[in-house]
Amino acid sequence: MKKNNTDLSRRQFLISGAVAVTAMAAVGAGVGLIQKVRGKDIRRQDFLRPPGAISERDFIYGCIKCGLCVQICPVFAIKLAGIKEGLSYGTPYIDVREQACDFSCDSLQCVETCPTAVLDFNQFKDAGANAIGEYEKGRDVTDPDFNPFRVQIEAMKEAVIMGVAKVNENTCLAIKGEGFKGTPRGPDFDGVYRSPERGRGKGKGLGRGEGRGEERGEGRGEGRGEGRGEGRGEGRGEGRGEGRGEGRGEGRGEGRGEGRGEGKGVAGDGNFSGGEQLQNNRELKATPLKDKSFDREICDLCVTECPIGCKAITMEEYRDINGNIGYKPKVLDGCTGCGVCVMVCPTQEPSIIVEPINQGSHV
Repeated sequence: MKKNNTDLSRRQFLISGAVAVTAMAAVGAGVGLIQKVRGKDIRRQDFLRPPGAISERDFIYGCIKCGLCVQICPVFAIKLAGIKEGLSYGTPYIDVREQACDFSCDSLQCVETCPTAVLDFNQFKDAGANAIGEYEKGRDVTDPDFNPFRVQIEAMKEAVIMGVAKVNENTCLAIKGEGFKGTPRGPDFDGVYRSPERGRGKGKGLGRGEGRGEERGEGRGEGRGEGRGEGRGEGRGEGRGEGRGEGRGEGRGEGRGEGRGEGKGVAGDGNFSGGEQLQNNRELKATPLKDKSFDREICDLCVTECPIGCKAITMEEYRDINGNIGYKPKVLDGCTGCGVCVMVCPTQEPSIIVEPINQGSHV
């Protein structure tokens, strides 16, 4: 018996209709997820745009999602947003807790390679040119040590503003007077960065003095103490703090007089924040954080591991309500928001975060 063409058409219609309903349901679920993302995760405080990002509104319209910035980043800090990141789909972002921008490329390659200039290189080009101009003043260009490029690189890095770091004073180990020993994020953490080259430390000196005098002579003694401070990264830099102790001794009479004295001196701040003392073991490339071990009497990793240095963050001395001296991180205007401080922070929830500078919607 022949099948009726009308029955076949009806069956095909029903099958097609079922497929269409399924597809519409899938699209609806996708829209629902997008709406949920828009409603709840419109702003992720731990996600940053790469260096040089223009205003957020212009960025999401101008970015062609090519992924060149992702490919060229030597530490793989840049990712492309999926549907769950709360960002415009396919646009680049940095999750600094997982992998910060440590500037180890030394040339802002992600910005240079951007074909649409939503990562704008002009501001860094101008900063580098101005730095070279200042460096060349009063210098002999024929001197073998003449090298303006290092100055240019530093100036370009310092011109970056991805966000601003903020300290959580309730959980910060330094503010609680606690130290840290070991590897900050554990043996399974995959983040990498290049250890900075600047050495820092606080020193206390204890001086002992001994003096000898003759015929009612007066003796004076002087002692010098030396404090050693941990260098940034794995090296140790001598942060010398001098303590001067003075001992006075007086002998009276025709014979000899001998005096002994002891003095204690507390060093002036031997905190070498900035480029006051450079290490000879500067890392040439980024290495895993899990391979680096620290031993700090007072935790200061956010300060010592900052690639910008004292222009961005320092340890500030303060007194608590009982008059005891303590130390806490102080974020300065030079903070670039690179996020290395967040990545190396050893507390379970980071005690320092970076808030993005662009406050428009990422969606």
